[in-house]
Amino acid sequence: MPYGGRVTEVERATWGRAWNLFQDFRVEQSDPDRFYSALAADSIAQIRQFTGLSGARVLDVGGGPGYFADAFAGAGAWYVPVEYDHGELSARGDVSRRSVMADGARLPFADGSFDVVYSSNVLEHVPDRAAMVREMVRVARPGGLVFAAYTVWFGPWGGHETAPWHFLGGMRARERYARKHGREPKNRYGESLFAVTVAEGLALSEQIPTAELVACFPRYLPGALWWVLKVPGLREVATWNLALAWRKAAA
Repeated sequence: MPYGGRVTEVERATWGRAWNLFQDFRVEQSDPDRFYSALAADSIAQIRQFTGLSGARVLDVGGGPGYFADAFAGAGAWYVPVEYDHGELSARGDVSRRSVMADGARLPFADGSFDVVYSSNVLEHVPDRAAMVREMVRVARPGGLVFAAYTVWFGPWGGHETAPWHFLGGMRARERYARKHGREPKNRYGESLFAVTVAEGLALSEQIPTAELVACFPRYLPGALWWVLKVPGLREVATWNLALAWRKAAA
């Protein structure tokens, strides 16, 4: 199991980077532009450890309102976002002409259409994670990169806005939120939020014979702590956010 990425990526995942991301994450709800802009820039650096982006065709599954569009464009990529929820797609106003409304588990693209297929913090919102990753692999070109990261359920923010009450059960946390705020949370456990573990993410590769897992690492943690993935149980609470990178098999 390839715990961690390349040596350069481990060295780049410093304590300072982790601290800055944590500070930005604290304002994810109140200042999403700040958090997602920082995360987009960081994601570009991570992807570049595995492949070049200049001139690359990039598909962003669950691209939302376009927080990552500028970062990928700045790296020289030809970027296409896919979003299932029109409200998410138009949350910042203008919608890119390249935006596509579609289900991540049924992507409307031909096999091998993209050099990089990317997804950030979407898998925990999808009922069939394996189906979505299989689709991501399908539309990647032979030798292309598939990169997906998601929020781990037993991490501190696994329940999203219902955290930390999700530790007592997802439905209980959802009901508590509704009682307190007089409305349902945006991320509704059992409908638009699911309990996705590290173990499930690591097992996904067994269901995708056409791609090789080349790296998996705690996305926000410093490289010095990536060893937590080797410890079952501990990795579920300490990983926070798991990143997985696959290379599609050559034709």
